[in-house]
Amino acid sequence: MSDQNADPNTGQIDNVLHEERLFPPSADFSQQANIASMSDYQTLYDAAKNDPDKFWADIANQEMHWFKPFDRVVEQNGKDVHWFAGGQTNMSFNCLDAHIAAGNGDRAAIIWEGEPGDQRTLSYAQLHAEVCKFANVLKKLDIGVGDVVSIYMPMTPELAIAMLACTRIGAIHSVIFAGFSAEAIADRNNDASAKLQITSDGLFRRGKTLPLKETVDAALEKSRSVENCIVLKRAQNDCPMTDRRDHWWHELMDGASPDCPATPLDSEATSFILYTSGSTGKPKGIRHTTAGYNIWAKKTFQWVFDWKPEDVYWCTADCGWITGHSYIVYGPMANGATCLMYEGAPNHPAPDRFWDIVERHKVTILYTAPTAIRAFVKWGDQHIEKHDLSSLRLLGTVGEGINPETWIWYHEKIGGGNCPIVDTWWQTETGGIMMSPLPGATSTKPGSCTKPLPGVVPVIVDESLTPVGPNQGGMLCIAKPWPGMLRGIWGDDQRFTEQYWSTYPGNYLTGDNARIDNDGYYWIMGRIDDVINVSGHRLSTIEVESAMVSHPNVAECAAVGRPHELKGQAIAVFVSIKDTEASDQLRDELKLHVRKEIGALAVPDDIRFTEALPKTRSGKIMRRLLRDIAAGREAAGDVSTLEDFSVLAKISADDES
Repeated sequence: MSDQNADPNTGQIDNVLHEERLFPPSADFSQQANIASMSDYQTLYDAAKNDPDKFWADIANQEMHWFKPFDRVVEQNGKDVHWFAGGQTNMSFNCLDAHIAAGNGDRAAIIWEGEPGDQRTLSYAQLHAEVCKFANVLKKLDIGVGDVVSIYMPMTPELAIAMLACTRIGAIHSVIFAGFSAEAIADRNNDASAKLQITSDGLFRRGKTLPLKETVDAALEKSRSVENCIVLKRAQNDCPMTDRRDHWWHELMDGASPDCPATPLDSEATSFILYTSGSTGKPKGIRHTTAGYNIWAKKTFQWVFDWKPEDVYWCTADCGWITGHSYIVYGPMANGATCLMYEGAPNHPAPDRFWDIVERHKVTILYTAPTAIRAFVKWGDQHIEKHDLSSLRLLGTVGEGINPETWIWYHEKIGGGNCPIVDTWWQTETGGIMMSPLPGATSTKPGSCTKPLPGVVPVIVDESLTPVGPNQGGMLCIAKPWPGMLRGIWGDDQRFTEQYWSTYPGNYLTGDNARIDNDGYYWIMGRIDDVINVSGHRLSTIEVESAMVSHPNVAECAAVGRPHELKGQAIAVFVSIKDTEASDQLRDELKLHVRKEIGALAVPDDIRFTEALPKTRSGKIMRRLLRDIAAGREAAGDVSTLEDFSVLAKISADDES
């Protein structure tokens, strides 16, 4: 337990979790790595910090195609930032044409597998032709520079084709995860003034066909600005088509030309909007631009994943989230990488589907979410042990903090103890990874995102905006601009200013708490509003959860604060357990376990057993809803991203019984 006591008036957070295990990269891995030592990392980091103009100008000129050279590298006036002003480039060109010109057109761009088992491989030359054809389709439907295209599709190659076709002609895509309700689609379409909708007849999920077009039809009744709808025939389910508005993808593509030159676009031209849920009000349309985002996605992919041309890289995310944008499409393809894309669920037709895919396709880099890893733990090791995973050389995590014990399981069971793990911290707003181990250089600590990447200058402050010392938690801010940063919230400049720039003027407020340990490693301690104030001690939820998950009977959990007359707040933990019965005896055992791991201060007042936790469709636990339940309130706020409403209803019913 920490010997530091927090003053509740300072905003500092008690550090109660200690993790001493250290995993250095193997000599063999470092020998072949793109960044092979901490000295190499430090050289890069110092160059980016001390002379950012030269650092980023050199990268931009060496690794990007410019129709028109940029005049200035970076300009900042408070929240208003411009990168590579005066320049013109195109993301689709950098992801496709550049590789064909370099003689790599025959390299596999996408290896795709559908949930039923169907497979396709598209080379960069083939992908280029499909993208050009669809870009011409968009033009025929009067889509041009600055028009917003709403995309609601399954994880098929056509989703990536649609995204790259939009950026090829300067249209702005708004990808909506194919699981949102009609109301959520309509809200996003109306906020963005979307002109075109792209969807599919249906998608496959755990052996069932979900009728996407029916959901879209309901959404389009309320989408005022949408003029046309393109429908991909994927699931072959009955699909009503509205005359003159709806068009089949394959029919439009039949007559389209595979020749469509990329449109030169201003560096700061908006490339896409991606909606992320807000705690209370309407979802936020995060706006990203062209040149800076493209460069950030490309370089962070190189650095973090130690990418080599022979790699088969698999990011298990959906393109409906920022991870899919940056690390399935734009980052990997800007480098000419071979990306595996999978349409379906990780446990269909059996819980070993992921490991079967890794074995058959000889995946070398696997990037997935802690929530998926915890599910694999719960399903049992037997599903992993039947497969040969020796092709893997690097593992990654994304989406939320990973508990140390889950990290160890991932390292041992999936990586065979041989694969470095890159535990990445970043956000929809940052455009790409901000902190992560570099696998050939960084000795990793389970649960830590380790060090900031070149160009990222973090600062941790208390509520008086005073920087805190080692092992003291506080608000994580970013002090200097970086190329991939968001440029606004679509149509809501006031909200953009208030949410990200008003707390610590000139610094970007991430919304996360963090601390630095004695080795200069960063630890994310949860969202700012996830801090629990117990008798004047400010505790991070992620540390309580890490202690709880280290118990062998706990699959996953979520810790929240609830009002308490004497303490201010009490700790309530919602726990999903493995193959055992919920009982008062187990509840007492878990309390003793937390006391042993991090001390009496963090022992939960309430432990509530539940079969599942309320999560977003990207896998993040919606703790604010659990806070409402723990406090006896009705769960409120924006719930459009909630994956399964029945989970929330069941927890609420259990709480009332």
